[in-house]
Parts: sequence; C-alpha cells; structure tokens
Amino acid sequence: MDGSKRWWALGALAVALLAFGLDVTVLSVALPTLAVDLEASTSELQWFSNAYTLVLAAGLLPAGLLGDKFGTKRFLLGGLAVFGLASVACAFAGSAGMLIAARAILGLGAAALVPLSMSVLNALFPGADRGRAIAVWAAAMAVGIPLGPVVGGWLLDNFWWGSVFLLNVPAVLAGLVLLAWLVPDLPGDRGRRFDLPGVVLSSASLVALTYGLVEAGDRGWGSATVLGPVLGGLALLAGFVVHQARAAHPLLDLGLFASPGFRWGAVLATLASFAMMGALFLLPQYFQAVHATDALGTGLRLLPVVGGLLVGVRVAEWLRPRLGARVLVSTGFVLMTGGLVAGTATGTGDGYGYAAVWVSLVGLGLGFALPPSMDIAMGALSPGRSGVGGGVLQAMRQVGGTLGVAILGTVLNAGYRGGVDVAGLPDDVAAAVRDSAAAGVQVAARVPALLGSVRESFVAGMSATLWVCAGFALVGAVLAALFLPRQAQDVAGAESGHEFVAG
Repeated sequence: MDGSKRWWALGALAVALLAFGLDVTVLSVALPTLAVDLEASTSELQWFSNAYTLVLAAGLLPAGLLGDKFGTKRFLLGGLAVFGLASVACAFAGSAGMLIAARAILGLGAAALVPLSMSVLNALFPGADRGRAIAVWAAAMAVGIPLGPVVGGWLLDNFWWGSVFLLNVPAVLAGLVLLAWLVPDLPGDRGRRFDLPGVVLSSASLVALTYGLVEAGDRGWGSATVLGPVLGGLALLAGFVVHQARAAHPLLDLGLFASPGFRWGAVLATLASFAMMGALFLLPQYFQAVHATDALGTGLRLLPVVGGLLVGVRVAEWLRPRLGARVLVSTGFVLMTGGLVAGTATGTGDGYGYAAVWVSLVGLGLGFALPPSMDIAMGALSPGRSGVGGGVLQAMRQVGGTLGVAILGTVLNAGYRGGVDVAGLPDDVAAAVRDSAAAGVQVAARVPALLGSVRESFVAGMSATLWVCAGFALVGAVLAALFLPRQAQDVAGAESGHEFVAG
C-alpha cells in the first residue's frame, strides 16, 4: 500500500473516531433535558451512562479476538455501523428503558471500533510512522471530548434532545465510506481457536470491576454494592489469568507481558488516562460551580486541554528521534505533574485565565506521554495479535480511567462535604447541598449566603483531588524513566513491514 493512501486511511479512521470522542461527553449535556422529557429517575440517568460503559468494557477483548480471527477491516466496519445505528436508536428512543438499551448497543459498537482501529494502525504503520499515526488517533478522540458539550449545548438550545445523538451520524457515515474505500483487507487467522472460557472470564471481570468502580464514586468504598463487584471482578480476573496460563489456545498470550515494551507502555498509557479522566471529571464541575458557566461555556473552556495535547503531540513527534520515547514520556508526566500542582493553587477568586494555563500544561504533558506510550505497547504486538492486544490496552485504559474517576471522586466528595457549611438548613436541604456542589449552587439561589461556602469547599476538595492526581502522574514519570524502552520493539514492522512500506 503506497504511503499517501495510508495517511488518507488514517484520516478516515480519525473521522470515525471523532464520533466516539463526541459521545464521551455529549450525554452529560443532555441529562437534565432527558430527566424531564423521558421522566427518567436518578437511577435511570446513571444507567444511560453505565449501560454504555459496561458493554464497552465487556466487549473489548472479544471484539479484538474476532478481528484477529476473521479480519480486522470487516469487524471495524461492522462496529462502526452498529455505533451509527445505535446512535439513531438513541435519538428516537421513546422511553428511558429504550434509551438504556440503545446505549448498551452503542457500547457494543464502540468495543469493536476502538481496539480494531488500533489494530489497523499497527498493520499500516510499522516503525517510526506508527508513533505519528497513534498521535493522530489519540488526538481525533480527544478533540471530540470538548466539542461534545459545545455542539451538544447548541443543538439543545435549537432542537430536540435526540439531536445530540444524531451528531454522531455524519461522522459515522463518512467513516464507513472512507474506510471501505481506503483501508485494505487485513486477513485474519481463521485457524485460531475461540477461547470461550477466556472470553467469558475476561468480560465478566471487566464488567464487575467497572461497575464497582462506577458505584464507588456515588456510594463510597465501604458500600457492599462497591466491594462485592470489585472483589468479585478481581477474583474473576485471577481466574482468567490462571485459565490463560493453562489453556491450549488462550485468548491472550500472557507472555506478551514479558515484553518490557508492552508491559510498561500499557501501564504508562493507563496512568496517563487516569490523569486525563481525573482532569475531565473535575473541570466541568469547577467551571459550572465556581464560574457559573453553562454546558456550552464549559465545553469551550475545556478546549485548552485539547490545544495543549495537539501542541504536545507535534513537539513530541519532532523531538522523539533525538531524545527517544523514554525521555519524552517522562517529560510528559513531569509536565502533567506541574500542571496539576499549579491547579491546586486555584482559588474561588481566580479568573479563567489561570485555569486555562494549568489546564493547557496538563494537555501538553498528555501529548508528550500518551501517544509514545501506546506506540511502545503496540510495537510489541504481531499483526495477528494486535486486535486482542489492542483490546487489552484499551481495557486497561478503560479500567484506569474509571478507577481515576472513582478515587478522585471520593477525595473530592470528602473535601467538599467536610467543608461546606449547612448549619441552620433543614435536614433534606442540607443533604442535597452535601450531595454535590451543583446541588449546593441550586440551593444557594434561594439561600445566597450559602454560595461562598459551596464554592470555597468545592475548590478545597478540588485542590486535594489534584494533589492525588499529581501523585499518580509523578509515579508515571518515575516508572517511565526507570523502565520504559527508549524505542518501540516493532514486532509489527519486523513481520509486516515489507507489505506496507511506502512505495
């Protein structure tokens, strides 16, 4: 396949992945409207998100296996088509139950789209080109995150709530046409056995872990609905590892983790996802509680994260041949640590300018750290195993991001609830104020004296949370400096470079 067509194929992937990135945040904009129009309860509102997240977690490894066995392109197109059809079903859902079901199907499409798009990159871009391709891949998804609230807020102001889900459809249609035209057929290994016990154990463990971590953010770590799924998920994960070590035809070759490139690349990509999800969890709440911004304004204020990431990707791409991945990834985590520490000094009286600076620094660090880490991990995968390997990498990032939100949410809630002054308020009103800063701001509209306490307590909780996030980023810097290989092993290039080299 000639060089120029490969990059056009990457552009087609970027268009498809934009739909995935948009969906990550666009739902949050629509939740208040859905609560009214669909008469959705608080539990149903949570399941609009959880149904998608749990099916995504369950499907990552099986989708990778099916792509490796029957052909990556076929299942990538199928996953994208399912994602588009489910988006239409979400838009026209007539009840909360129908929307939950459609969101679950949407997660199934995403489970194929994400790891198999990485598998395509691994086949089309061996060697040094893969790092640049993964940077574009990561940026395409990241751009959709702030655009979701921006475009979704505008659509809600001008159209009905279903329009926010139709936002995915043009990107899906364009992606289907372009991928079918530009991506070559990547044959699978039809002789590969289907490890059904491995699929069941891996999917069940990821669902249980993800569910427990999601619940931890709402119920606290001592709740039985948290400890049961988390401990059960860990037990299932241990069972999966034991089965893989003994199976004649395992879903996942555990020897892959013996490769320093895959092991440390995956760990560092997971830590970077932890930091990114932590920042994206905190910032919308901060802008809305302290700066009183709406969904559209919040999305616009998140753009420096993506701006910093895009700049970081470009600078890192230029520096990597000179410095190597180890130095770049370590530097990225140091930049993230610096940005997060700077964020701990944020006060209620600070304007947006200060937040934009430290948020941009975090994005810059992500641009340095995330694409090279993923490149190092993917370089250790042969083309015939890149679907499952990509699924493992994305499953680790999924659990890492969910764990980040759960841990950081606990720290934020402890700091906020411990500081907010609810003296003199009726018990039910006080409970609502303690529940979240957003609820506290709503109550403060009727009790103006409360507003200062709500905002100061939230900022104090945010500061503590950013310190924790910075600690994880610092651990990433140390691990990268000590263990990450300087460059990718590039098993993919060694096995298939003759097939896809430009010209």
